[in-house]
Amino acid sequence: MPSVRLIPQLLCGLATAAALVMSAGAQAQNKSTRLVVGFPPGGPIDAVARIMSEQLGRELGQTVVVENKAGANAGIAAEFVAKSTPDGTTLLISTAGAMTISPALYDKLAADPFRDLAPVSLVVNTDEVLVTAANNPANTVPEFIAAVRARKEGATLASSGTGSVPHLAMELLADVTKANLRHVPYKGVAPAITDVIAGHVDGIFIDFPVALVHIRAGKLKALGLAAPKRHPLLPETRTLEEMGISGVDSNNWYGIFAPKGTSAADIDRVNQAIRRALESESVKSRLLAAGLIGAPGTPAALAALQKADFEKWSRIIKTKGIKGE
Repeated sequence: MPSVRLIPQLLCGLATAAALVMSAGAQAQNKSTRLVVGFPPGGPIDAVARIMSEQLGRELGQTVVVENKAGANAGIAAEFVAKSTPDGTTLLISTAGAMTISPALYDKLAADPFRDLAPVSLVVNTDEVLVTAANNPANTVPEFIAAVRARKEGATLASSGTGSVPHLAMELLADVTKANLRHVPYKGVAPAITDVIAGHVDGIFIDFPVALVHIRAGKLKALGLAAPKRHPLLPETRTLEEMGISGVDSNNWYGIFAPKGTSAADIDRVNQAIRRALESESVKSRLLAAGLIGAPGTPAALAALQKADFEKWSRIIKTKGIKGE
């Protein structure tokens, strides 16, 4: 038993140890999580990250800070996250294009989505919708294709760039319908939409949230969705499958990834927090207002989707001889 003289020293030591434990706990509790976006502020995926961040922070018990690291079709952001400490506090939110098309287009990437990153959860699906100028006489995809076949020169479809989801959706439609569709790549979606509205290009496949703004404004006309089912914000627009055109489903989904080597426990912790955040009414309503619906799932489900899309896009890229810019 310690002497009476030693008791104050022991109590002091215990108090110091307790203070250190409490301090470490507070630091862990206050540690922030970075959600890295590979595109500039103001775009659809940036909006999703910001809509989610506050509620995700509540679910994680940490502040979630959105960081934009644009460039190289999200490659800069992917490399940054891949080289981060794999503890679940640095995450990448990225697109199907960056995570499944880029590996098929380019022989070498700064960060390989399959080798260097670990799937955590799907966030949203962003269906592609085929649109034309509002004054185009076609009202459905079959009507549009019939008009294309009646023209010797065929038709032009814009895209946000070579190898983008809109470009590859166009290639799928051309293959399935055997229509003469010529690709017109743009450096970004904004100038492409401008030329479609003006009638300089016949149409474009575009992410649903981006299209919805122009459809509601009466500047673009929706001909059909390249998706398995109709969208609740545009219920009168049928899917291509409903119109008898199969094999064109194109989904530029957004998903969250962690550095490879992140423990299963950390991935599960973040996955559960994402699921709870996407199921909250505040996030649901804000996403729906932006034309999006949350679609959380397991890490394994996202990995399977990523693999399936990579195989699908690889086939069309190889068949068409598409080269990355």
